[in-house]
Amino acid sequence: MDIRSLSLEELTSQLILSGEKKFRAKQVYEWLWQKGARSFDEMTNLSLDLREKLKEKYELPVVTLDKLQRSADGTVKSRFRLHDGHLIESVLIPVVADDRFTVCVSSQVGCSLTCTFCATGRMKRLRNLTAAEIYDQVFLVNEQCLEIFGKPLTNIVYMGMGEPLLAFREVVGSIDRITSHTGLNMAPRRLTVSTAGIAKMIRKLADEDTKVNLALSLHAADDEKRNEIMPINETNNLEAIIESLEYFYAKAKKRIGFEYITFQDFNDSLEDAERLYQICRRVPSMVNIIEYNPIDNAPFRKSSEHRIDDFATYLRDRGIMVTVRRSRGKDIDAACGQLANKA
Repeated sequence: MDIRSLSLEELTSQLILSGEKKFRAKQVYEWLWQKGARSFDEMTNLSLDLREKLKEKYELPVVTLDKLQRSADGTVKSRFRLHDGHLIESVLIPVVADDRFTVCVSSQVGCSLTCTFCATGRMKRLRNLTAAEIYDQVFLVNEQCLEIFGKPLTNIVYMGMGEPLLAFREVVGSIDRITSHTGLNMAPRRLTVSTAGIAKMIRKLADEDTKVNLALSLHAADDEKRNEIMPINETNNLEAIIESLEYFYAKAKKRIGFEYITFQDFNDSLEDAERLYQICRRVPSMVNIIEYNPIDNAPFRKSSEHRIDDFATYLRDRGIMVTVRRSRGKDIDAACGQLANKA
C-alpha cells in the first residue's frame, strides 16, 4: 500500500492497531508531506523498529529528477521520472521583478485529447498521476525555486501534461494536500486549474468548493475553428462549456480565466477578437493572450507582435481585462510535452 494514499485518520488507526502511540502517526505524516521524506530511513525521530515496520507494510514511491533545463530568461524545465519509469514535466516560470514564481504541473502521463498544437497531444495517455505525484512536483520545484531565486513558489497552475479534469480525484486530492496546514499550506487563490473544457467536470469542480481558480484553454472563439484544433470541442461545444463556466462562477464567485494562444492567420484577426469579446460578456472573466511556442511538425506559426497587440487592444477597448504572455523558455524544450517526447 502506498502510505501517502492514507489520510491522517486512516494512518493513525493503522498505527494504533499495530501497537504504536497516536502521536507517531502525526510524526510520520509530517515527514511525508511537510518535510518531503524520500524514504522511511529519513524519518530520524522514529525508532528503528517503527521504521522497519513501515517498510514492511507500506510503499513510498517518489518522483525523482531525470533532466533539468534552464533558459536564459530564467525559466526552468524539469523532466521527472516516476516510480514505474514514466516521464512527466514541470516548468518553473519566474517573474522576479514581481516576486511571482509559478510552477506549471502535470496531472497525467501523456494526454488523450490530441490538441493539434500541443506536443503532449501526440503522446498516448498512459495513466493519471496520483495526488502524491502531483504534490511531489510542487514540493521539488519549490526547492528549486528556493535554491535558484531564494524565494518560494507563489502560484501553481495545473496546465502541464494531461487534462486535469480527467484526473479529477487525484487533482482534487493534491489540492487538498497543497492547501492543508499539514501540507504546503498554500492559499487556494494561488492555485489555478486549467482545462480544455469538459462541461460536466467543470460543474463537478464547482460543487467540490475547492476555492481554486479556473481557466479555460479556449484558443478559438467559435466551434468550427475550435473543432479543428481541439477535438474535445466536438463533444463539449462552446455553448455547453460557457454554461458550465456560468455555473462555476455562480458557485465560486471567481473570475474565469480564458487562455488564448494566437496562431498566425488562424485565430488572431479582429473578427476573432470580437467573437472572444462576446464570450467574455457572458461571465466575469479575464483573458490571457499567449504567444505560441512552436513545436516540430505542427501546422501553426506564432502571430506577429503587432497582431497580438491589436487583438489585445480590441478587447481592452471594450472593457475586458487582458494580459499578454510572451513565450518563455524559447531556448529550451519549454513547450508542454517537448522534453518528455524526446525521451
